[in-house]
Amino acid sequence: LMKQRLKLSITLLVIFIAGLSFGQTGKAVTEYLGIPGPVVINNGSFSLAWSAHPSPAYYKQEYIGAKDNLERFKKMVLVEVLTGDARPADLAKAKMAELDQLKKSNPIVNYEVFQKNGEILLDFLLSENSADGKKIIILERNVYRYRSFTDKAGKKGVMLFGVSERSYGNDADAFLSSLKKNKAVLLNTVAGFSIPEVSLKN
Repeated sequence: LMKQRLKLSITLLVIFIAGLSFGQTGKAVTEYLGIPGPVVINNGSFSLAWSAHPSPAYYKQEYIGAKDNLERFKKMVLVEVLTGDARPADLAKAKMAELDQLKKSNPIVNYEVFQKNGEILLDFLLSENSADGKKIIILERNVYRYRSFTDKAGKKGVMLFGVSERSYGNDADAFLSSLKKNKAVLLNTVAGFSIPEVSLKN
């Protein structure tokens, strides 16, 4: 359940498609967005580890560090693209509606939203809890940045650039403590990141 929730797409239109499994290790990963790798952010280097192009309008790529793996990563960079007439506000609102629904059954879920220069930043917290609700199994903090884009061929749409950070099991308390002290660091890093130009591959 947690994996499905964490894989929910930037748009409700592709929620079911985005539930595809990570299980592509050992296979060649297709570079759909023309982004030179690795992605270097906040002194960390992240290489392309998974990609999907499940519909003509939707692309997703995930990047992790050399010591991480997709099933149990500590930090991930993700880039999603949806071509068409959607606006950043439309996709951010869809994600917030999803989070509001999750909050009804999980009090740990919360989010903040910021707007600047036509872009939207969504900073949110998710968790997978034990069946009795007393223990946190996975705690994940995400900062998503939604922006309009035009690729090199003139194709338009919305891009999501995001970073996810996770803790597991007994590390949750330390993760939350660090988050309280350094919350602005990741937010400012994602907000100020120079997103590379995209060239979509069909």
